[in-house]
Amino acid sequence: MWIDFSYFYSFRCDSHKIGGLKPYCVSLNKKILIIKRLYVKIFSVNFDRGWKICQGTQNGVLSKTDNARAKVFTKIGREIAVAVREGGPDPAGNSKLKDCIAKAKACNVPNDNIERIIKKAAGDGNTDNYESIIYEGYGPSGVAVIVETLTDNRNRTAGDMRHYFDKFGGNMGTSGCVSFMFTREGVIIIDKEDVDEEKLREDALEAGATDFLTDGDVFEVRTEPNDMGAVRDDLEAKGYKYLTAEVDYIPSTYTKLESEEDINNMGKMLEMFEDNDDVQNVFHNWENEDDYEGWR
Repeated sequence: MWIDFSYFYSFRCDSHKIGGLKPYCVSLNKKILIIKRLYVKIFSVNFDRGWKICQGTQNGVLSKTDNARAKVFTKIGREIAVAVREGGPDPAGNSKLKDCIAKAKACNVPNDNIERIIKKAAGDGNTDNYESIIYEGYGPSGVAVIVETLTDNRNRTAGDMRHYFDKFGGNMGTSGCVSFMFTREGVIIIDKEDVDEEKLREDALEAGATDFLTDGDVFEVRTEPNDMGAVRDDLEAKGYKYLTAEVDYIPSTYTKLESEEDINNMGKMLEMFEDNDDVQNVFHNWENEDDYEGWR
């Protein structure tokens, strides 16, 4: 039996335990706000490690509302628009755009929508001007948080981010205050079903991967950030189907929250980030996020 999850889930980067699949719209993994589509075997829900699940609606099974899908399209659209503006509308010569298109297709965004977004972003009359801004700070009891945003109004977004941190017992810091606790790596997730582990390991390392991990029902291929797209394409050309392929912030250490108040505040903070259209991804090093009852 397969379930089409049509809304976001969020997991801790690198070692998120899903257990009961905690729904909370975004990465979007672990981060929140993901822009990916995944079918999960209901009898094998064991997603360890940091990978994000993006969702889209199809048959309405376990779906939220169409607003959830609209959020996905909006966030992907911003990424594509920025990629076109920075490197042009041809994915053959714009690796960032190529990655965005792959992400959009993984999230089941129709080709017509993708083409329309690219044409609009490349048009002379396009007035959208999104800029990428990363915010860093601390959640309750020092949980490290990195928030990636794309915004057309930095004052609005900065105010929102500061409010979310402050409201739930954290504080927004300066650039670099927590990013040193993370490493930037490409992460490609491949389902174990019908995949020979040794063959995949060999192919991944030959393609330029830096590490190969196995956990639960998935294989995880690690790469240098700039090599993720090339390794992904190489493996795809060899017939491997990936569930997600992203450049992530992987925590070097984790923080466990002990008090119920801290756990609830941290969960609510992530939910606030998830609800903000300017937020693309949220990364953190909260170890025991499964303890938050809001995911259940």
